[in-house]
Amino acid sequence: MSCATTLLLAACLLASAGLAAGGTKSITLPSDGMQLKGSALPGYAKAQANCVACHSAEYMLYQPPSAPRAYWDNMVKRMKAVFKAPIDDADMPVIVDYLVKTYGNEQGK
Repeated sequence: MSCATTLLLAACLLASAGLAAGGTKSITLPSDGMQLKGSALPGYAKAQANCVACHSAEYMLYQPPSAPRAYWDNMVKRMKAVFKAPIDDADMPVIVDYLVKTYGNEQGK
């Protein structure tokens, strides 16, 4: 067994021993100062319930404002498939519609 493997194993054992002894770990995340842009579109409420449950609304601002509908559709599908976002298939089209009209190339349409 290599030295690195031995150290990793020791660290894991120490961590699990602390938790087994009744140690509870908790973290406090900073508040998210960014909110989704409000909208009357039905996807707004769905995005609030699904998207920002996992990541900051600021993430939308990092996407290209010229991004077309296909980009946002792929992004929502990726969040579900890769990151296991608990998005109902029926909600995906309205979320995409909100995102492309609010952050993508259909803004103002």
